[in-house]
Amino acid sequence: MKLIREQRIKYGWLILTLLIAILTLRLAWVQLVMRHQHMAGSRHTMVEASVSQRERGIVLDSGRGHFTDRTGQPLTGRLIWTAVLFPVSEEELDSVGPQVSELAHILKTDEDQLVKSWAKLTEPQLWHGQHSLIPLSLTKDQIGQIQQLNMPRLKVVPYEQRYGNRSSGMQWLGFVSGQRKESLYYQASPNITGTSGLEKTMDTLIRGEGPTIVYYPVSSSNQLIEDIKPMVKAPDNPYYPLQVKTTIDANIQHGIESITETAGMKEGAVVVLDVRNADIVAMVSRPFYNPEQVHPLEGQWENRAIKAATPGSIFKLVTAAAALENNLSSPDEVFHCSGEYGKYGMSCWKTDGHGMIGLREGFAESCNVVFATLAERLTAHEMLDAATALGFGQTVGWRSDDFLGLRAFAPLDQEEKGSIFSNAEAGTDAGVRVQTGIGQRDVTVSPLQAANAIVTLLHGGVKTKPRILQQVHYANGQLLQDTEPLAERNRAQGISRETASILLEWMGDVVRKGTGKSLARRQWELAGKSGTAEVKVKGRDRNNQWFVGYGPVEKPQYAVAVLVENRSPNSNNQATEIFGQVADLLASSSSGPGSALGVD
Repeated sequence: MKLIREQRIKYGWLILTLLIAILTLRLAWVQLVMRHQHMAGSRHTMVEASVSQRERGIVLDSGRGHFTDRTGQPLTGRLIWTAVLFPVSEEELDSVGPQVSELAHILKTDEDQLVKSWAKLTEPQLWHGQHSLIPLSLTKDQIGQIQQLNMPRLKVVPYEQRYGNRSSGMQWLGFVSGQRKESLYYQASPNITGTSGLEKTMDTLIRGEGPTIVYYPVSSSNQLIEDIKPMVKAPDNPYYPLQVKTTIDANIQHGIESITETAGMKEGAVVVLDVRNADIVAMVSRPFYNPEQVHPLEGQWENRAIKAATPGSIFKLVTAAAALENNLSSPDEVFHCSGEYGKYGMSCWKTDGHGMIGLREGFAESCNVVFATLAERLTAHEMLDAATALGFGQTVGWRSDDFLGLRAFAPLDQEEKGSIFSNAEAGTDAGVRVQTGIGQRDVTVSPLQAANAIVTLLHGGVKTKPRILQQVHYANGQLLQDTEPLAERNRAQGISRETASILLEWMGDVVRKGTGKSLARRQWELAGKSGTAEVKVKGRDRNNQWFVGYGPVEKPQYAVAVLVENRSPNSNNQATEIFGQVADLLASSSSGPGSALGVD
């Protein structure tokens, strides 16, 4: 029995020794090897995870790439200074009551609300005020006053605000999702993604390699340790994040936004293209949106500059082009307008008629009877050919089959094609063609398409592709990718240089003696075409008001399209007035990018 007991003790010690050895080896493996390996389901090593339990991090910069205008002026990324509140008990706040009261005064907030919000914190939080989710930008005086308070649970840090807390008409830029959570405190899996606009279409390229975070040491009770200095961690890669240079001119963009705001424009868009290459110089959409505070269901974030709308008489450019190209009329043909067309419920806007009127004058006066007559002569195929040659019924924005690994890359998010006829059979009906010929029925075009059609005419019928993306650079400024302007040569059914020249000349008549003569006294000599489309909005009769054109006439620099939507049927054409103000802005700010005339 004694021998058996001794053997059991011996085996017990052997087993215990073996377990201790296994545990020791396991601990050595963790300490020497696994500590530097990423844990499953995490992008952190064990050491980093251990440290993070004793630190609290504030994201200062998401690490996402930025956008600039064509001159290099930043469109995203504004550095501000803001306050960080660390968790504190209500008792501690009571003990420093006078300081809290002074802080509330500095931050321009209610003291009771400040105490209530602060006492509830379990993580550090950037102060964003009572009625906002955006960190409050502090002035130099506020920063000095806060630092003089010397409160241990309060810090002032630099923070990158992506957009700035303002409303704008830059819906083409878009917005990101996930930014608010990231701006408050560090999370293990940052999830900032582009949700619309360039932020969405270029999301994969500009995500960067991680955020810049300032870490503050905390005790086991989550209290800030003042004796240990904070530490900043940031990606150390000179090439990323990428920086994107657009074709936008920020000064012109903001100037047009101001024009639309002063004019009281509620809905619509303004597009300005450089006539040399159809680059998008400005693109303003109304109503404005605030990318820092987006309400998805309200729709302000949608870019109306690339949404299709009923064009009205600006579509008479297509009808005139089709008639001239197919030799179904000539500039010298004379028509009779009594105010009524006599069929299909068609009438002229001038109730007592224009009398005997030539085609050229009919274009300047936008006579519905003249263009209804032309449309009835045309076939659906002939109308479609002319519309297609001018870029209608299709997306026109610059795109690439393969751009830095992105397949079928289209920078303009959710650009609409618009339409000419509702279906292939609709154009066989003469009544449908008549309504289509004056820009009603099922015709829809976007302001971008309308402006681009003007550039196409200025290029002698060569169809252009508007760019909004110019270059992509590495973080150190080195060029990664350039984009080249695109243009399509005329097909057999395109617009001839002769027809293009005639239409451009007629657009000058519109301003000199036609429906756009209110523009005759602007800084530049202008040319264009007005349009008023009858639409229904929530069952009510409303108008879309348009003006599209170019300037200056002698040496064109810009093509402009203005759409004002949802206007009263009895109101003046606000689009014409805004077009004139935009032209004056361009004349004042331009040193002349050049002429598109004579481009082969």
